[in-house]
Order: sequence, then structure tokens, then C-alpha cells
Amino acid sequence: MSLQKDVPLSKGRIEFLKLDLADQSSIKASAEEFLKKESRLDVLTNNAGVMSPPAKSVDAQGHDLMIGTNIIGPWLFTQYLLPVLKSTAATAPSGTVRVTWAGSLLDFAPKGGVEFDEKTGGLKIYGQPQTTYGETKAANALLASEFARHYGKDGIISIGWNPGNLKTDLGRHMSIIFYILVLPLLYKPKFGAYTILYAGWSSDINASLNGAYVWPFGRMAVLKPDLLAAMKSKEGGGTGEAKRLWEWCEKECKKYL
Repeated sequence: MSLQKDVPLSKGRIEFLKLDLADQSSIKASAEEFLKKESRLDVLTNNAGVMSPPAKSVDAQGHDLMIGTNIIGPWLFTQYLLPVLKSTAATAPSGTVRVTWAGSLLDFAPKGGVEFDEKTGGLKIYGQPQTTYGETKAANALLASEFARHYGKDGIISIGWNPGNLKTDLGRHMSIIFYILVLPLLYKPKFGAYTILYAGWSSDINASLNGAYVWPFGRMAVLKPDLLAAMKSKEGGGTGEAKRLWEWCEKECKKYL
């Protein structure tokens, strides 16, 4: 991609940063590489993810690949970059320093967004991979809310978002029949970029919307009651699932922090 060709007046540049979210032991090195080059971070977009990979796919630490890549990896990367996010927010215009999290439609997630396996203490893995995928995307909506609760006081806005149904290779492992059925419902990838740009840079979003969720292609969402309850602590009248998820991420990443 050439910025000069596509956006003639742009003075920006694109730089590659190697980051493997499916291996928590490697993520610190990626964050350190970024910090060697940059002294500020205004917007962190946690966009990477996988959907319905081959059965029994796992990350380097043995987690289900979708859970490791879509939830644990982004959470850990964000924690490594938290100091520079805080320092940037201390001098940046109010509401401009943000962390945004890739969710989805959320209709395929279990009630409350996530479900814990009482035997293992970890997130439940479903026989239907689409349900596990839905759980990982709802988890990012919950993490967006919980991050706002933790760090909103530091001037950082946290937003979850659904990019929309896009024609990408995300569904490359799904059945060809399913893909053909949904193909007429898919939009060009650039529409997903509209959603991401809105979540990360729109002046419509301010501290009063911290922890909220964005629908395609740049509008604030009204979430289902079970998800709203999951975002609230038990003390606040909710179910506390977002807090429990956050604490589980802390536990899974303890050896790397």
C-alpha cells in the first residue's frame, strides 16, 4: 500500500511490527520493539483475530486458538503498552487516547457474553466453533467495558466495536456451503475500516461513552440486557462477568507480566 498514491496529502507512514498473539511469551518483545521507536501511543486498535480454525487448534500455551488469539493476546499486549498510553493521555487532548477492541455481531455468544467452565476455571469451549468464536468477540466487548472502569480515570477511552459482515479471508476455514449462503450479506473490507476509524478517532466519542460499543459503520450500539448486566459488577447490580473475565486474563498472563 502506498500512502502517497492513495492519500496524496498524507505525511503518515506504515511500519511493520511483528506480533504473535498466539504466543504470550513473545508479546513482551513486540511491545518493547514498539517502545524503542515511539514515545507516545494515541490509539491502540486490537483488531487481530481468528474464526473457526481447524478442530483442536491451540496457541503456544495450550489455550483454544480463538481464546488465546482473540482474548488473551490482545489483553496482554495492551497491558505492556499501558504505561505509554497513560503518559500520552496526560498531555493529549481529552478523549483522544483510546484502546479499541474487535468484537462482532454478538448474537452467537452465550448468555452474558462468556461462560466459565467450573471444572477448569477457564472459558468454556463449545463443540460448535462458531459459538466459541462468538464468546471471544463478546469477551472483547466486556474487556472494553472493564478497561474503561480500570483506566478511565487516567484519561484513556476504551471502546468495543463490530466491524460488520465483511468479505475477507476470516472465514476461510468455514464450510463452502455456509460461505456461499452468507456471501450476499458481506460488505467490502473498507466498510470495516470505517467502523474502526469511528471508534478510534471520532469526536462523537468522549468520556461519557467510555466502555461503550460501536455498530457498523460508525454508530453507537444498544447492547442486550444480559451483556449490559455482565459489564456491571455484582455490587453494582450486574452479574460481574466482565470483572471475572479480567481477573482470569490476569491469572493466565501472570507469568508474563
